[in-house]
Amino acid sequence: MLILAKATLALMIGFILSAFAGLVIIPQLKKIKAKQNISIFLKREHGSKQGVPTIGGIIFIIPTIIAIGILLAMGKIEYSTNLAIVLVTFILYGLLGFIDDLLSIKRGNNEGLSELQKLIGQIVIALIFFWLFKRAGNPTNLDITFLNINIPFGWFYPAFILLVLVATTNAVNLTDGLDGLAGGLSGIAFLAYGLISWASTAIMGYESIAVFCFVLVGSILGFLIYNSHPAKVIMGDTGSLALGGALAAVAILTRHEITLIVVAGVFVIETLSAIIQRFVGRYWGKRVFLMAPLHHHFEKLGWSEQDIVKLFWAVGLILAMAAIIYGVWI
Repeated sequence: MLILAKATLALMIGFILSAFAGLVIIPQLKKIKAKQNISIFLKREHGSKQGVPTIGGIIFIIPTIIAIGILLAMGKIEYSTNLAIVLVTFILYGLLGFIDDLLSIKRGNNEGLSELQKLIGQIVIALIFFWLFKRAGNPTNLDITFLNINIPFGWFYPAFILLVLVATTNAVNLTDGLDGLAGGLSGIAFLAYGLISWASTAIMGYESIAVFCFVLVGSILGFLIYNSHPAKVIMGDTGSLALGGALAAVAILTRHEITLIVVAGVFVIETLSAIIQRFVGRYWGKRVFLMAPLHHHFEKLGWSEQDIVKLFWAVGLILAMAAIIYGVWI
């Protein structure tokens, strides 16, 4: 029951702080004209979103950091190096996204950092993560508990970590295209990893990582008050990169990297649809989907934005429940 009480407290604090932050931050974003610029390919579907405030990710990033600080100060959770690693990763990827969003706003279009610049930034942060990860004495092996397999990666582990971090951040970023879609799916994913983290008792700081996940779920719920259709604010790369980075960090630190493929299954499908579309278009000059990522394909088919989001949330929830059964029970 104590675990349930702690999880509830974490959710409540995150939600209250985020809901309040939205009331304060959104008017300020409007004041500084931090407006979203819509791609010309989506003017028909998303034309009404032109000018909606962006950089909304700070509505859940700042409250999450404050909430963790409050819980640490109150002695409700213990400081651990692994918690610090998660927070640093969360903040650094958020800062990278913030720079990208600022450049987009300054240029008055949908182009911030180039793909290469963003990739370099993601790789640098991944290397910082690995340095902190190794310094904390974490093992460099891959556990597949269901098959009772332990694979020692050794010096190949940095490349593996880089792949997980970069792939996850890009996947969440690609999925952030409809009101509430990336936020809702991220909330579901962090809820799953909160439970998985609490069951990972052999991991240093497992409880504080779990609390971080629950605080972030609460903060995301507070953000969805303003981000659900019709969105009053958009998380931007500030939010999507921070969420992707934190999700990958938690998966790596809890030794459930493979589980991430299931928990983030919708993100994976979205990313694969974009890769397939680009590959087939480049080499065969054809399109597999009307538009990629996949949620835009459904839009072009005439589906309403709300129906697509509800379908993707449902699939994400089913996959998350399957991952919890594997990660906690089996």
